[in-house]
Amino acid sequence: MFESLTDKLSRTLRNIRGVGKLTEENVSEALGEVRKALLSADVHFRTAREFVDQVKEACLGQEVLKSVSPGQQVVKIIHDELIKLLGEGTTELREDRPLRVLMVGLHGAGKTTTSAKLAKRLAKDGRSPMLVACDVYRPAAIDQLEFLAKQEQFPCHLDRENKNVPAIARAGWEESKKNGSDVVIFDTAGRLQIDDDLVGELELLKKEVDPHEILLVADAALGQEAVNVAKTFHERLSLTGIVLTKVDGDARGGAALSMKKVTGTPIKFLGVGEKIDEFEVFHPDRLASRILGMGDVVSLVEKAQENLDQEESMRMAEKMLKAEFDFEDFLTQMRQMKKMGSMGSVAKMLPGMNNVEIGDKEESALGRHEAIILSMTKEERRVPRILAGSRRKRIADGAGVQIKDVNQLIKQFSQMQKMMKKMKGGKMKQMLSALGGGGGMPDMGDMDPKELAKLAKQFKG
Repeated sequence: MFESLTDKLSRTLRNIRGVGKLTEENVSEALGEVRKALLSADVHFRTAREFVDQVKEACLGQEVLKSVSPGQQVVKIIHDELIKLLGEGTTELREDRPLRVLMVGLHGAGKTTTSAKLAKRLAKDGRSPMLVACDVYRPAAIDQLEFLAKQEQFPCHLDRENKNVPAIARAGWEESKKNGSDVVIFDTAGRLQIDDDLVGELELLKKEVDPHEILLVADAALGQEAVNVAKTFHERLSLTGIVLTKVDGDARGGAALSMKKVTGTPIKFLGVGEKIDEFEVFHPDRLASRILGMGDVVSLVEKAQENLDQEESMRMAEKMLKAEFDFEDFLTQMRQMKKMGSMGSVAKMLPGMNNVEIGDKEESALGRHEAIILSMTKEERRVPRILAGSRRKRIADGAGVQIKDVNQLIKQFSQMQKMMKKMKGGKMKQMLSALGGGGGMPDMGDMDPKELAKLAKQFKG
C-alpha cells in the first residue's frame, strides 16, 4: 500500500546534506518534498502540513550524531513523528466478557469478511465468538456470513424473514448467552455513501445492543474520502476504532495516516489479504518502519512462529547455515512459507526489500518449482548432482514444463546454496534462529539490503 510513499521519502531523505547541526537551510527543501510525497499519497492536506511542521520543529537545532548522516537522523525524527501520528502503542480491543462489537462502514468496504476475520483472530486468542447478520438489505451478505461462520465453525444468528434490524440484533445477543459465546460481532448494512437512513438505523442498533466496541471498516483505497467517512461516522456513533481493509492493494496509504489524526479514533486492525487469516493487529511503530523502508521483522518473526513448525524450522536453519539443504528440504520450506502468506507480503517485512518487485509472475513460479520438485525421485531431491540430461527431460515431462524451466531451477538452487555460504555468519544465523523460534529478536539493522535483495531474486521467474 505504501510503496509509492516509501520510494519518494527514501529518495528525498537520502539527499539531505550538511554536517554538524540540522538547520532550516539544510532540511527545508527535503521537508517540502516530504509534504509533496504525503499529499500525493492522499494524506489529508491539514494532516500533511501539521506533520511536516512537527518534524521541522523536532529537527531544528539538533546536533548530528557522529555515527549517522544528517539524512539518517531526519529519518529517525520522521519515524518518531509517524508513530505519534498513527497513534502510539498497540490498540487492542477491550477485555470485556462478553464483548459486543458493532461493525459499521460503507458498502464494499469488506464488513462481512472483516467480521469473520475478527472472529477468527479472537478465537486464536482463546475467545468464543458468535456472528450476527444485521444486513437485511443485501441477501448475499447473510449468505456470505453464514458460509464463513460454518467454514470456521462459529455460531451465527440470522433471520432472513425479519427486517427489523434492532430486533435481529437483540435476538442474536440473547442466543449468544445460551451458547456461551464471550464475543458477539454484529455485521451491519452499508451504503454507497453516508445517508441519514443508514446512520439512523445504526444509532438504533447501538441503543439496542449497547456495544463495547464500534469499529469502522474502511477501504484503504478511499484516500481522503475515507477521512470524511470516518469523521461523519464518529460524530454520530462515537467510534472506538478503525479497521483498514485492502491494505495489500494499490491504495496510496493516505487514509491510514489521516484518519487517526482527524478523528482521534485509533486504527486497531489491518486487513492485509483476502484469506480469512490475513488480518493483523495494528502496530503504529511497525507501520512507521514499513513506510520508511525499514521493514517489519517483528511481525515477520511473529508470523513465522505462528505458522511454522518450530523444530522443522530449526533443523532447516542448521542445514541452510551449512549449505547442506537439498530439494527435499526446499520443498518442505516452500510449503511452510506458503502458510505465512504471499512472497510479496513476506518480502516487504524485510529491511531494504521495499523496492523488490514480487508479483503474480513470481508467485506462479513457486507453483511451477513445486511441480518440478515433485516430479523428481527422492534420490534426485536428496542428491541434486545426479540430475543429468535424461533425468531433467523426464522431470520436465512429469511437471508439464520445459527443460529450460528445470535447468533454471537447478541453476538458481545452486546459486542460492552459494549465497547461503557467503551469508552464514552471525547475522544469517541470528535471523534463522529467530524465525525458527530458537532465539531472540534479530538485529538486522546493519545487514546489507543488497544481499537480501539478491537472495530474494534467486527464485524469481
